[in-house]
This record gives sequence, C-alpha cells and structure tokens, in this order.
Amino acid sequence: MCATVMVPVRGIGQSKAVLPRGAHRMTVGVEEEFLLVDRRTGMPVARGPRVLEAAVPVLGGQAQKEFFGAQVEVCTRPTPSLSALRAELALLRKVVGEAAAGEECLLVATGTPAVPPGRPLTVTPGERYERMAARCSSLVGGYDGMVCGCHIHVGVAGHAQANHMRPWLPTLQAIAADSPFSLGRDSGWASHRSVEYARWPGVGPAPLLDEAGYERLADHLVRSGTLLDRRMIYWHARPSEHVPTLEIRVCDVNADLDVVVLLTALVRGLATSLVSDIGNGQPPPDLRDPRLHAAHALAARRGLTGEGLDPAGGEYVPALILAERLLARAEPGLAATGDLDLAEELFDRVRRSGGGAARQRAAHLRRGRLTDVVSELARTTAAS
Repeated sequence: MCATVMVPVRGIGQSKAVLPRGAHRMTVGVEEEFLLVDRRTGMPVARGPRVLEAAVPVLGGQAQKEFFGAQVEVCTRPTPSLSALRAELALLRKVVGEAAAGEECLLVATGTPAVPPGRPLTVTPGERYERMAARCSSLVGGYDGMVCGCHIHVGVAGHAQANHMRPWLPTLQAIAADSPFSLGRDSGWASHRSVEYARWPGVGPAPLLDEAGYERLADHLVRSGTLLDRRMIYWHARPSEHVPTLEIRVCDVNADLDVVVLLTALVRGLATSLVSDIGNGQPPPDLRDPRLHAAHALAARRGLTGEGLDPAGGEYVPALILAERLLARAEPGLAATGDLDLAEELFDRVRRSGGGAARQRAAHLRRGRLTDVVSELARTTAAS
C-alpha cells in the first residue's frame, strides 16, 4: 500500500491562484494492480511470486503481491509533484515489466482479463488471503473474480472530503473505465471490473459519516462478521487504515499512464477545491442512495460514451458534459497547485480517444482477436 502522508493545504479560497507562494500542496500516491499474462496466449498466468522475487530487490516494498497469483501491485511514495509521480509510476512499471519478461509473461494494465485463463485461478499463499478466500468462497476460483484497480491516495485526513466528493466519483469512474472484455467476449460494460468488484462485501459508495460514525460502523462490520477486518472496507472513498490519507478506490487501472496522472490530478484538484466549502461549514450533498448507485452503474456501463447521471440533480447528461463539470469543479484546486494546464491537456486527449474501454474495443475491431487487445494493452503499459 502507498505510504502517502498528509501535507495540509493552506489559504484555499475561490480564486484560481489560491495558494500563497511557497505553500505546500497535498501529497498524492497511487497503487496500481496489474495482470500477468502469457506472452504467447494472452492468458493470465500465476507467476506473480516469481515476478516479485525478481522485482523486490530493486523496488523493495513498492512491489507487492496481490490476491490472485496472476496479479502484482506497485505503489508510489508520497509526492506533491505530478511529474514526479508519473516518473515513479513509469519506473515501477518498467522494473516489474522486465521481471515479468524474465518469466515469459507480460505486464498488462486493465481492469479485467480480455482472454480467459486456461486453468482455475489460484490465490496467492498467505494467511489473510486464505481467510478471505474461505470467507468469500463463491467469489474465488472463477474467472470473473480477478480485477485490477487503481487506488489514488490524497494527503487529507478525516471524512469531510470523502463526504463532499461523493457526487463526483461516478464521473471519475467513467473517465477511468478500462475493462470492457470478460469471459473472452465483450461484456457490454465499459468497466466490467466495477460489476465484478461489487460482488465483494464492503464495496460501494461510502455512507455519510463523521469520525465517530465511521468508527462505530467499522467496528460493527467486523464484529458482525460482515467483513474479515477493517482493511476490507472497500468503499469508493475511504480513510486509509494504514496511512493518514483519503483513498479513492473507484478507478480501473489504465494502460495509458497519462490517464492515471489525469485521474490523480482531478482527485487532488477536487479535494483542494472542497477545502473552502468544508472550512465554511457547508454541508455535503445529501444524496439519495438509489440515485447514487444508479449513477455509478451508468458510469460503469457507458464510460465516457452516451449518457451519465448527475446524482445530485438527478438529470441524465452526456457523460462528457459531466466530465467537463468535474474538471471545472476541480479547477480552483488544479490552478492552485499549478496542474490546470496539464489536466486540461490530458483531459482533451481522453475526450478525443473516448477512454480506455473505447481503445480496447478499437483494438479488437481491427481483426476481431482478443489477443490483439492484450498485445495493445501490453505495449501501452510498457510504453509508459
């Protein structure tokens, strides 16, 4: 997990240049989960332990095991700089990709495998993973259980930002959608990872909570047996249990590293822009749960194509319009940290391409081969 630390933001107001010169920016950190696939067939292969054995001497704890043996995870150090974050993510991908090549497999960033595995999935050995597998046995062993996310940490503590961010997370999910294929076919979803991940207990929009309410609910979920431990609180936005950050868990991992940087910029820009609302005592939007769930479902289904649902107003709006509104809401924070031009440039690229799901479908359309999708994903992951 990312060892991101909290760096407070000072002087937030309504203008674009709201941070005084020399003021600190919120730190950010990213965790990326990857698939390991056979370089010839594109099938997921359980070579994670051997890949990590080669990568860990270089990366240390920044390369880690994941639930299934065909997965690995990397995590960055905390940084206030998006350029430093991008460079570190590129290095992590490079080292783990080279370790994978040594095991005759490819490192692939996508929310779900395009090509089904040739044999049942295996859980990575370890006491906690084995307990999770026993507790959630219906989710383990089938193809659909293997999903890969991108978790973004921003250096704020507490629940205020999480409460205020809830209306914007479906749009962030739509921008990140990068998993259209499942069981060897087009699933019909832009983010099929969202569908499969939601089968796990503890996944979904975060409830409106203050600090005391969070502690009570977290204790209840564990004591009642709903969750194995507090680390299984997989809400879309949650306070991290191991570092003082807010963790956003709604995004698919993306092969295009520029998309990851854009998502991180939007998360920090939004969190920064919300500081003034929180400081002024403005209450968070009290969203209707059915509408919020519907907004997330539509984001997973459509991504950036077609309509999205504004969970605050309840109107159906083109997904790209909602994405533009998110960029506009994050603009004061992006301007304050000097990231506005970068975010606008990266957003324009995503808008032109249609996002990761659209790129995967375009790769498949050329010859109708899922192996082409995997090859394109591997090339883009490595090109970072």
